[in-house]
Amino acid sequence: MGGQVEHLRAGIALPRLAACAGRTAVQLARRRIRFPRGHVGQRVRFADGSTAWVYRETVMERPPSLDPCVLIVQFRLRRVRGVGHQLFRAESWLNTPLFAGFPGFVSKLWFAADDFGVYRGLYDWDGPHHADAYVRALWWPLALVSELDSIQYHVLPGLRRDDVIADPTCIAGPAAADQWWRPAESW
Repeated sequence: MGGQVEHLRAGIALPRLAACAGRTAVQLARRRIRFPRGHVGQRVRFADGSTAWVYRETVMERPPSLDPCVLIVQFRLRRVRGVGHQLFRAESWLNTPLFAGFPGFVSKLWFAADDFGVYRGLYDWDGPHHADAYVRALWWPLALVSELDSIQYHVLPGLRRDDVIADPTCIAGPAAADQWWRPAESW
């Protein structure tokens, strides 16, 4: 599952985003959301030839996933260049309430803009249907700041984020240049 995001109607997405923010606040207060630094600075080359580095990691303390999947989201910010990327990375802490409280969230690697100015989030999610529901609501805040045709996603059922980063060959099939979502190498 993946491609261009078929977003939810605003009347459905906005209440879901608000509920997510409330659940995130509760989890932050309970100190169940952590920001480890183990992957920060790690670089990943993707199958499309672009390279990006991890600038933040967010992890929910929770039981192991019963139905693991990897979610990769990409977008390109409108009219952001140069120092604007540094400002976006700094303010992106404020975006945590837009995902950490969604059902099924496990973890996220935040990638800085790649060679083409594209940002990616690489998530562990519990359940592909939860990942899909999240990204369909996420379209709304991304649409406010992104080039609409750049908002895309891909779900890899049965895989875990760290496995995909450590050994990209765990993804079935040969890599292709149009697979913007597919890690090819990390260091």
